[in-house]
Amino acid sequence: MNSKRFNPDTHYAISELHPPANTDHIQKKFLDIPYASLSPAQKLDIYLPDVERDGYPVILSIHGGAFMGCDKSDGQVMPMLEGLKRGYAVVALNYRLSWEAQFPALVSDVKAAVRWVRANARKYHFDSERIASWGGSAGGYLSSMLGTSAGIPELEDLSLGNPEQPCNIQAVVDWFGPTNFLKMDEQLAASGMLPPPGLRHSEADSPESLLLGQTITAIPELVAAANPERYIRSTAPPFLIQHGTKDPVVPVQQSIEFAAKLRQVLGEDKVLLELLEGAEHADEMFETPTNVTRVLDFLDSCLK
Repeated sequence: MNSKRFNPDTHYAISELHPPANTDHIQKKFLDIPYASLSPAQKLDIYLPDVERDGYPVILSIHGGAFMGCDKSDGQVMPMLEGLKRGYAVVALNYRLSWEAQFPALVSDVKAAVRWVRANARKYHFDSERIASWGGSAGGYLSSMLGTSAGIPELEDLSLGNPEQPCNIQAVVDWFGPTNFLKMDEQLAASGMLPPPGLRHSEADSPESLLLGQTITAIPELVAAANPERYIRSTAPPFLIQHGTKDPVVPVQQSIEFAAKLRQVLGEDKVLLELLEGAEHADEMFETPTNVTRVLDFLDSCLK
């Protein structure tokens, strides 16, 4: 087990830990439900609209935190909870962090959570054929992995439960998620934003190196296996990718190149890339009412 825990003072982390989200106004919620039994981290929260009906489309909310911190119930879930007003169920996930388990554990976890949602669709009135993932930073990465890698055996631990259920999803919202870890420092340097030594992605204590278990420059094959670009196929769902042009943590080139590779396979109409001019990492610009409405309109176009 890796003892490295979340350090909110490092350049790659969210500047401060998000406080818990205030969900007192939500009447129908089911909290800390295990979707697997291997780790205490494998839990989810369910939020349902006030108006009861069969077949809620589902937003999977996947938190960020440099693969090593934050929680499903912190403030990152607030934009997703706006989906309740449009009749979405929101399912917020925790997953094993890098100090507990290394790649591909976290990917296997979110896939197990999708299978759990499908297995429990009748109980919670989910529509198992209308599931979208939405997350920022590490959560954006995991959303993208859900979108591209359904059915890849080495990324799915069926022993986590509900092996009869598929883990494919129908839409992806990726906010400033990383893809190709080995290019991150090079791309930040090209934009004049390379952090000083000791705070770079290519170093031994970076989030990406801790996630993969070794300094990423020494394990290029494993870095490639952890890249959602590797698994792009024509069966992938529509993507909305949003990224700030002044992101000093995950370079904007990550999303630009990922979108280009998705479009080569899926076509222009299924991949939307939107660059938020001047926005930094986890910038408040992503959570403005106008932008959240934009995201929900995208999800409506895919799931309704």
